[in-house]
This record gives sequence, C-alpha cells and structure tokens, in this order.
Amino acid sequence: MAPPVELRPGLWRWSAPHPEWHAINDDGGPTLWPREVGCVLYTSAADAVFIDPLVPAEESAEFWRWADEHCDGREVSVLETLAYHRRSREQVIARYGARTSAPEMVEAHPLAGLAETVYWIPEHRALVPGDTLLSVPDGELRLCPESWLEDPDWPETPTLADLRAALLPLCDLEVELVLVSHGEPTLRDGGAALRRALQAP
Repeated sequence: MAPPVELRPGLWRWSAPHPEWHAINDDGGPTLWPREVGCVLYTSAADAVFIDPLVPAEESAEFWRWADEHCDGREVSVLETLAYHRRSREQVIARYGARTSAPEMVEAHPLAGLAETVYWIPEHRALVPGDTLLSVPDGELRLCPESWLEDPDWPETPTLADLRAALLPLCDLEVELVLVSHGEPTLRDGGAALRRALQAP
C-alpha cells in the first residue's frame, strides 16, 4: 500500500494492490490496468466520505488506525463509482455504520447509458471517476478501452462515442483535479486534460 497522500486539506488519496489483478489478459497481452488502484477519502468537520475504498490486506491494521483517526466524530459515507469497485465497501460500512448515499458536499453525476457514477467534490474542484477515465504513463487522461464497456448484463453495449457524450457535461465543471482509479491522478489543469481526452480520434 502506498501511504495516503493529502492532496488538499481534508482530501486524501491512497493506492492498494487489487486482489483480482492478473499479470496478463485473457488474450495473452499485458494487463490493461496497473495492479495498484486509487481510492479517495474526503473529510469535512462533520463528514468523512470514502470513494471506492480498498483496504490493503497486508497492511490492514495500519490502514484502519489511519482511517479511524479521520473518521472519529464524523458521519461516514461510502460511495462506489460502479459495481466492479465494491472493493472493501462492506468492511467500511460495518466498521463505521456508514451510509451509502452522498452527503451534500459531494455531487453524484451518473453517466447516461453507463453503469458508472462520477463524483464531484466542489470544495477541491476534484472529479472522481471509476473506470471510464484513466491516466497513461505520459500523464494524460484517456478514455477506457472499448472492451471495458462490454457487460453481459446490459441490454446494449455503449461505444466510445457514447462514452464521450456521457462525459461531455462534466466539462462544464471547473475541474482542477481528476482522481482516477487506474493510473496516476491529474493534479493540475484537470479540465483541460478532460477536454483533450474527449476529443474524437
């Protein structure tokens, strides 16, 4: 586990190894996402909000000490961007009696036609997506691979064009940070990075 980093006062991000990560894909190629996945904790005087939390198995005692410190005396919420990011949701709920709805200080932006909700933290101008946006080694934001949009439970499979259309309204927000789950977070000029990611090839 990478130690939690306080990006802004009360806004924390950490990464932990995903237990279902594999070194190769089914097609024999390199994995499409890094083993370490990003997680967020946002606190105010009254609330503590986890987004897609993953408790690292090998360092759980250290993690819980840190989390207890930041949740003490606060109303705790646990949010997930999509069902595949359920991760340690139930553990956090059980430990803190957490609710699963967003408090007023966090805005939920469900993506039309997709099973993902992107969260917006206005105080820090921070966007927290699930799988639809990721960062690549050059530091730029990218749309997820089209294969990630395939889900046997959906009546229709969205295209990358559908994804661009669903994400486009987020460009109206004054985004500074984009705290992706896969890859390194964007810590400046997030709105410009988002607009570049949404440009059609």
